[in-house]
Amino acid sequence: MYDQLVYLYTMRTTFKSPRFSLNTNQDFARVLNERVSQYFSQKNKSKHANASMVFKTLFMLSLYLFPLVTLLWVSNPWISLLLWFIAGIGMAGVGLSVMHDANHGAYSSNRFVNKMVGGVLNIIGGNPTNWKIQHNVLHHTFTNVDGYDEDIAPPIPILRFSPHSAWKPVHKYQHIYAWFFYPLMTIMWYLTKDYKQAIRYHKQGLTASQGLTLSQHLFNIIFWKVVYTLLFIVIPIWLAPVSWYVIVIGFILMQCVAGLLLSLIFQPAHVIPDTQFQRPDDSGDLQADAKVHQLFTTANFGVKSRWFTWLVGGLNFQVEHHLFPTICHVHYRAISEIVKKTAQEYNLPYYANRTFFSAIKEHGRMLKMLGQKDCPEFVHL
Repeated sequence: MYDQLVYLYTMRTTFKSPRFSLNTNQDFARVLNERVSQYFSQKNKSKHANASMVFKTLFMLSLYLFPLVTLLWVSNPWISLLLWFIAGIGMAGVGLSVMHDANHGAYSSNRFVNKMVGGVLNIIGGNPTNWKIQHNVLHHTFTNVDGYDEDIAPPIPILRFSPHSAWKPVHKYQHIYAWFFYPLMTIMWYLTKDYKQAIRYHKQGLTASQGLTLSQHLFNIIFWKVVYTLLFIVIPIWLAPVSWYVIVIGFILMQCVAGLLLSLIFQPAHVIPDTQFQRPDDSGDLQADAKVHQLFTTANFGVKSRWFTWLVGGLNFQVEHHLFPTICHVHYRAISEIVKKTAQEYNLPYYANRTFFSAIKEHGRMLKMLGQKDCPEFVHL
């Protein structure tokens, strides 16, 4: 059903997307879907949020908002900065564990609930409409496909995440300097990225598919940016008993903490030597099967650690997430054995790094490989 929704979504736009031309593993997708559905029916469980997910939602929102409220009464600049730091962790937690599921339609079977919970992205500086287009449609459909998956299209040209993107001499050193740019991820949402995406998606017809005109979309973005600025910059400068520059430094610190954490969770799931990168052929087709494509382009990491899984919203189970994005992440551990077993039965890959740190190491190794002009093309046919 999800694949059909994505297909209909893209077909209603002027966006010219490549087609997956192979259907060689239809049995895999059918069998896997049947087994996962059977698991939920036998266990009499909903595929959506449970009580633990609701608790996590309240916890992460509190971890983000409580320090920001508390600092309004804190006169010690160092304690104020510590509160901003904690808020940065909470901000990443909200992004990973709350709004992510909701904007995938995985939080609840009720669309209104998903919209309300997904809307918390507005109070961490992003825009739900842009996020859904970039993440749900482009990234999840065309994972690691250069020119379509914007997650491997960094906004600054001195980073290279695909062997098919243009190489520059400076890329030789990206395995050293990339880590210093990752913290800028969320502050770019706030400052420039949403506006650029709004215009680009409007030209591609992707915004219209959300029922919005360009003016409506820009109004929503500007309105929430103003609200966000008032809540997290203007009011703290006005009310907090510390110098204004402490607030500014704290705000930047919060953004950098959140940006770094988010980058370190998402990059090792796709940009590592194991995963594959593909581009359309001359006819505009991708020589791959849509469902199996996710297995070749995605990797898990650190799945043995339950506390880590809880902290990062289950996104260390990226394989399960890409195969079943409309299932709430609290169920990924349970269905992971089903996915792994089925992939093995059909002689398909199931990439996984044992720990989070080994995944980071592999990502660093990939950055170094991509920094070479003669980097091999990581494609599968």
